[in-house]
Amino acid sequence: MQRYILRRLLLMIPTLIGVSFVVFLIVRAVPGDVVDLIAGDFGAADPATKEALRKEFGLEGNIVAQYVRWLGDIVQFDLGKSLISGRTVTSELQSRLPVTFQLGLMAIFFSLLIAVPIGIISAVRQDTWADYLGRSFAIGLLAAPGFWLAILLISMAGRYFTWGVPPATYVEFTDDPIANLKLMFMPALILGGGLSGSVMRFTRSTMLETLRQDYIRTAWSKGLQERVIIVRHAMRNALIPVVTVVGLQLPILVGGTVIIESVYAIPGMGRYYIAAIDSKDYPVIQGINIIVAIVVVFSNLGVDLLYSVIDPRIRYS
Repeated sequence: MQRYILRRLLLMIPTLIGVSFVVFLIVRAVPGDVVDLIAGDFGAADPATKEALRKEFGLEGNIVAQYVRWLGDIVQFDLGKSLISGRTVTSELQSRLPVTFQLGLMAIFFSLLIAVPIGIISAVRQDTWADYLGRSFAIGLLAAPGFWLAILLISMAGRYFTWGVPPATYVEFTDDPIANLKLMFMPALILGGGLSGSVMRFTRSTMLETLRQDYIRTAWSKGLQERVIIVRHAMRNALIPVVTVVGLQLPILVGGTVIIESVYAIPGMGRYYIAAIDSKDYPVIQGINIIVAIVVVFSNLGVDLLYSVIDPRIRYS
């Protein structure tokens, strides 16, 4: 197991370097010079001012020299300095990353809470009204855009019920946990609902395949209770592919927070990312993409290791 984890960690290095190089090039392929935007109308006409700004923000030299210098800073856990605010990207993200991670974890929780039970019931009661209702519900969740649901619920809450209206300002969890959860509940439920549609359908299909296996027929022939067969024998094997799907949806979840955080005025990483793109804030865009890439590669490793927890027959060597 230790050798397997070490080998996977070593393979992450070229992956992250490749992602960083692609992001670095794409950001600089956007038309326009960000230094002119920073310098303003008067500073843009002064070469000395522009050169000083390039030196301050590490934008001097050719693109290869900039990339090598930026990569060296990342190795030292320095994501650079924002071109707009002048603050370090690390300090900006320290307060925003926990917000986005909380929203993402809550969304995954709601996704599994909705998808797994309905998917299992739909498979066990195949071609019954419960199955048709579950499949229709999954298709509905897949078809409804998250931002549309968010705006619709906010509009309805303002007229019919007050509990769904988001507060005017964000409240930290450490300051007031109840107020924080009230704010995060609805956006997390919307994100989780969007993810649960595909997870629900995948749970149903893998559960149906598992229920057709010989060992399940043997369990039925022994006269075991349905609950025992479903929970102890079928569900654990059926959930292994579902864990893979949930792990692969993490990048989608991070992208989904961009819209939801903007709608609900949540000061997370997604909302900050939109502001950075609007202002061509290179270090912020690069830093956020690197963090997302790190989360994705480590989540894939975590999913692979989780296989051995769900199914003890799986061993890594």
